[in-house]
Amino acid sequence: MPNTQLRKFVRNIMKIPPFVLASASPARRRLLQTVGIEPIVRASDFDESQIELSEPAELVKTLAQYKAETVAPQFESALIMGCDSVLSMNGEIYGKPPDTSDAIARWQIMQGNFGDLYTGHALIDTSQNRTIVKSQVTRVYFAEMSDRTIQAYVATGEPLKCAGAFAIEGFGSLFVEKIEGCHTNVIGLSLPLLRHMLGEVGYDVTDFWQ
Repeated sequence: MPNTQLRKFVRNIMKIPPFVLASASPARRRLLQTVGIEPIVRASDFDESQIELSEPAELVKTLAQYKAETVAPQFESALIMGCDSVLSMNGEIYGKPPDTSDAIARWQIMQGNFGDLYTGHALIDTSQNRTIVKSQVTRVYFAEMSDRTIQAYVATGEPLKCAGAFAIEGFGSLFVEKIEGCHTNVIGLSLPLLRHMLGEVGYDVTDFWQ
């Protein structure tokens, strides 16, 4: 029996639930696919403006949980993962910039500086009625950039799609000097943290390999 079919057979015998990503983020989906997890994608469409918290770790955990809880009723037996990311810098919290002028203004502050990228992770096991919520933080050091370079980067459109106005897996990688902490957390989902959270609800990450 081929390896893929064998894994599916074992999953059926063990009654491993499907893994659901409560996010429309292509980057998060690619991260999961990279480590052998093919998620069911269900965007939560949760209105983030409803939540106003000044502490970044609590903000991302709360938003991640609401996103997962919004999707969970669609599944009788599944693992639902909700995530949310923000960049904290100089006491300010930054999500996705609303427009190009805001993205340019942010980068004028970010360049030559550093910030802390927080990602909240909420895992709901609907079959066990269990919820685990955690956050991960990674410090990101940004390169010094000219106004011309900032404008050119923002013109790519990439910063408008990302928390903190940069994507470390894209053009933004050119302008990140170094990071301290989990690399995949900056992309939007900490894979080491996911492994630990799955373990807490009784699963091994390899149970979800395709």
